[in-house]
Parts: sequence; C-alpha cells; structure tokens
Amino acid sequence: MDRLDHLEHLDKHLVDELAQVARETVRDELREQTRRQRRRAALYAGSGAAALYAGAALTVALGLGLAAGLPDWAAALITAAVLGAVAYALRAAARPDHGPTAPAPGPAEAAPGTDIPVPPMPSAPPTVPSAPPTVPGTHDRR
Repeated sequence: MDRLDHLEHLDKHLVDELAQVARETVRDELREQTRRQRRRAALYAGSGAAALYAGAALTVALGLGLAAGLPDWAAALITAAVLGAVAYALRAAARPDHGPTAPAPGPAEAAPGTDIPVPPMPSAPPTVPSAPPTVPGTHDRR
C-alpha cells in the first residue's frame, strides 16, 4: 500500500506542476497581447490628435479664405455654421437607432446566438377603441 500512496503523491505533484506551467503560459500570452493592444491604442490616440490639429488648421484656412471677401465676423459665423452642420451629420450617422431599420425576425427565426425563437413584432402600436361621441345636452344613461 505504501507504493500506491507514493504514486498518488506523484500524481498530485504532476497535476500541480502542470497547472503551474499552464498558468505561466496563459499569463505570458496575456502580457504579450496587452502589450500589443497598448501600442495599438497609443497609435490610435496619436492619429486622433493629428487629425484634430489637421481639422483645426483646415478650419482656420476656411475662415481666413472667407475673411478675404467678407467681414471677419461673417467669415467666423459661416465657418462655425459649417462645422456645426458637419458635427450634426456625424452625430446622426453614429446613432444606429435613427437609420434604416431591418425587418423584425419572424416567428420561425431565432435570435442570434440562441436557439430560442423570437416572437413576431407588431408593425404598429396597439390602439384603444374610443368611446362613442356624445351629443351636447344629453346624458349618458348606461
């Protein structure tokens, strides 16, 4: 029986060692992925800052170009209106709930990633039947 106890101890030691190696491998892989993602995020941030400065320079050029033929205040007002329209268009494009909508899934279609069927959606909200009109001067005798 001592021999079986010794093998059980070896099995437990082997499992612990394998778990440790797996943890270290996963930890190293996550560190490498995080390092790459951090670098990519820094590049995106730099790109965004450069685009912001490019947009500011373009705005100044537009204002100065307009100021050549208009009063300064009018050129600034037109530039602000153009930037406001661009901001509004970008905001509208970023909102997914205001674009063309996809048809609602039918009763036989399942929700993505599930096997559960989705009930059909009504095309219009339900209406409440209205009460019959009453003639002025008469009382409702129900």
